[in-house]
Amino acid sequence: MKFSTTLLSLVPAVFALPTGEDASVSKRQSANTVTDQLLFSVSLPTFTARRNARDPPTLNWTSDGCTSSPDNPFGFPFIPACNRHDFGYNNYRAQTRFTVSAKARIDSNFKTDLYYQCTSSSAAGVCRGLADVYYAAVRAFGGGDATPGKRDDDLIKEYEEKVEIYNHLVEEAQKKGDLPRLD
Repeated sequence: MKFSTTLLSLVPAVFALPTGEDASVSKRQSANTVTDQLLFSVSLPTFTARRNARDPPTLNWTSDGCTSSPDNPFGFPFIPACNRHDFGYNNYRAQTRFTVSAKARIDSNFKTDLYYQCTSSSAAGVCRGLADVYYAAVRAFGGGDATPGKRDDDLIKEYEEKVEIYNHLVEEAQKKGDLPRLD
């Protein structure tokens, strides 16, 4: 009698489980939701831990690091930020929602992540200067396939200005002895 009572108590739980069709719809919706959470709602260290675990495995975790970015001769720790930026571009493309406004939001988050990485640098001002260069570079040259897409001469000019500012910051830091000369 106890066994049949226990068995009968499980029947409502079984009927509450999603059907195969409901589960697949939920998975499609959750891929977008999880992508957005990993991009915009969790800290960079949390993202990195999830990336290292490939969690969830259904998302695109590939990244070239910062290989297409400007030089980083002082080794500022930008790779985690570049990984999350690539994650955003790759998954938004796969989810067919890589628009100009989505690109701008992903790029803005990239700048926030770069600045976060600069908090551990002894030359934080120069680090933030290079972060501004990286940000301006992705705004001007990255993700040209975002819809609708076109290059913006003003963004290219902004990139060039950020490079000049960064070079000045490096020169000043080297004069003070905060950064080595790289002759």
